[in-house]
Amino acid sequence: MPASTSTPKPKFKPSVERLTRWVLTLPPAAFLIVFFLVPALIMVAASFREPGEFGGLAPLARHGLGLGPGLGLDTYRFVSSDAIYAWILAKSFLVASLTTLLCLVLGYPLALLIARSPKQQRDVLVLLVVLPFASNFLVRVYAWIIILGPLNLLYSPVAVVIGMVYVHLPFMILPLYTNLEKHDPALLEAAQDLGAGAWTRFWRVTWPLSLPGVFSGTALVFIPVLGMFAVPELLGGTGDILIGNLIKEQFLDNRDWPLGATLSLALTAAVLAVAWLSARLTRSKGMT
Repeated sequence: MPASTSTPKPKFKPSVERLTRWVLTLPPAAFLIVFFLVPALIMVAASFREPGEFGGLAPLARHGLGLGPGLGLDTYRFVSSDAIYAWILAKSFLVASLTTLLCLVLGYPLALLIARSPKQQRDVLVLLVVLPFASNFLVRVYAWIIILGPLNLLYSPVAVVIGMVYVHLPFMILPLYTNLEKHDPALLEAAQDLGAGAWTRFWRVTWPLSLPGVFSGTALVFIPVLGMFAVPELLGGTGDILIGNLIKEQFLDNRDWPLGATLSLALTAAVLAVAWLSARLTRSKGMT
């Protein structure tokens, strides 16, 4: 009998899968490149420039290679030699840490309450959490000016922290609620059957299971607070300048774009260092 010849299978499937991957990954990759990578590279390039005579950036040299007129490391030397910038960055970290801690202390019980409420009430409670986003950010901050004025707290560090907590509290509650509602109630019932009290059940069962939500909420609060400039400018005094205010002043008021770019890169490096340290600690505790 003649040997049977097998019909070759079409090779369209791998090509279709490859095309599908490109179609799905290209838009988000292009978005990240255009709106994140390119601006970051612009800031890096601007940090090596020199300020122009009337602000902005000085023109680049039209001859020669390497660093010449219009390029230099002056802003990096200036920032590293003046301790005031390190102090402002450290104060910004302190405000961000305090705000994150207060958001966690206030948001965790509320998120736990929402997660353990009847299902027909959860949507309403979550809506109340996100309802402030329906109004303009500046309107809400100006409302706090009216509230804190008669209390003699306006234009003080306390007012800045209150405003920060108010603005960012929903960003802590929502990740915590998303995590807490997925917990299996049978675990708490089993712990109770074994004789664990309410606090023991919380610290041994609920809290460890909720750590991914805690880390997510911490990142969503800490990083925006670190670069926030509107709340300190509206609610704080002249002595409550944070790194975000300093960067804004360099770009808009002083028009020293190289210094503003250098400070922006310093802030970005600090945020990346905190994110790396947090990821390292998370891996070391087996939370990956």
